[in-house]
Formats: sequence, structure tokens, C-alpha cells
Amino acid sequence: MIPTLEEAYEKLREAESMNPGRWVAHSENVAKASFLIAKKVKNMDENKAYILGLLHDIGRRVGYVGKRHIWEGYKYTKELGWDEIARICLTHSFPVKDIDIDISKDDLEDTERDYIKNYLNDIIYDDYDKLIILCDSLADYYGYCFLEKRFVDTTLRYGVFPFTVERWNKTLEIKKYYDDKIGQDMYTLLEGISDCVYF
Repeated sequence: MIPTLEEAYEKLREAESMNPGRWVAHSENVAKASFLIAKKVKNMDENKAYILGLLHDIGRRVGYVGKRHIWEGYKYTKELGWDEIARICLTHSFPVKDIDIDISKDDLEDTERDYIKNYLNDIIYDDYDKLIILCDSLADYYGYCFLEKRFVDTTLRYGVFPFTVERWNKTLEIKKYYDDKIGQDMYTLLEGISDCVYF
């Protein structure tokens, strides 16, 4: 259902050769944050969390794309038999479980969009879905950043949408979920987060 760490890195490096960019370092930082948080949560596998974080954006292997990266990642990892990675490829962009509440460019075909919409409607997010959504929001290519600061950064880049605050609130709700699970502020696990001054 998921690859070994060696297989995951092999596919990430292959994807990087196809489409070099900051997304690779971002993926590694998502993996590190996921590992550190999952390690503190009872009944979570931190090594699995690391691999899920590492490959959540593997769909970017096809080039500079918007929503298409979630679809391409899903298809690619599904073909490899990595169903849990495929699921994360679809869920990680949606703190609100609705394909229409997303800020990236919609470059999907109607059939692809309908498939993702139905997929999201039919599942209940588990702890791994929530964890990768959270870590995707606080990790960038350079390291980690407080969610509120990252919210401002992405809003400056993508603009304001009618659902912007709803996405922020859902992401903050997931952070509180993990704070409660580990009995401390999860920011304290992320080295260098207090030095985030990137814009």
C-alpha cells in the first residue's frame, strides 16, 4: 500500500529530474514535520507519515500545474499500487473536503473533477489525511512557518476567495486537533519555526 523509504526517495528524485523546483524541498519539509508530529501521537506510524509527506506532491512530476498535480499524483501512485499515497495525493489540498474550495488553478477535465469530488464526498478524513493537510500548510521549501503567516503569504500570491477564511479556520482546527493529541503546541516540535521572516 505504501513504498519503502528508499522507493519513495527514488520516485521523488526521478520526479525532480522531470520537473525541478522548490516543491521538492517543500515535500521533504512536509515529511519531516509529519514525522515529528506523528511520533508524538499514539497509534500513528511516524515512518508512514514521513513517506506520505514526501510523496504528497508527486504529481508535480508532470510540470507546472494547478489542481492537476493532485490528479496526476493519484493516477501515478495508484498505478504503482500505492493506494495510501494515492489517497493523500487527492486529500492534501482540501482542508475543507470540497474540490470547489481550493485556491489553485483549475486545470482538470470535467470527468477528473467529478471523480475527485465524489471521492472526497465518499471518505472520512483519517489522522494521516489531516496531518498531511496541516504540514502542507506550514512547510515551505526553506523550512516551517506559523500558519497565520503562511495564510497571508498564499493570499498575497493567489488572492482572496469567498471561502478563504473557511479554509483558514479548518486548517487551524486541524492544528488544535494535533495540539490536543500530543498535549503541547505542535509548533514546539518544529525547529526554526520562530525564525520565519520570509516575506
